[in-house]
Amino acid sequence: MNIPFKSTKYITRGIQSKLPFEIQLLLWNMIDVMNVEKKDYLQVFKFKIIDKNNHVVQIEHSQEEPKYKKTIEIVLNITDDTTIFCIDDISYSTMLLAEEY
Repeated sequence: MNIPFKSTKYITRGIQSKLPFEIQLLLWNMIDVMNVEKKDYLQVFKFKIIDKNNHVVQIEHSQEEPKYKKTIEIVLNITDDTTIFCIDDISYSTMLLAEEY
């Protein structure tokens, strides 16, 4: 039985240039530790700047089926709100910016 997001992981050039490695690891880890019966093939991370002066960013992690949502706040120096997708097709998983989809 294949388990979603347990295969080889890839990132796009957009992720590599825009997202620090530690945050990439954080997102993969958030998928790994999800407390759900089943992981959807599409995981969505919405980054929203909530305090520009102190670089506080809210990350909302969600999936459609079954419904899942978790929100965390971190300190991260980004200039724009952004959305990141992690897509699993069983043979590999890919992290990409929404505009790269």
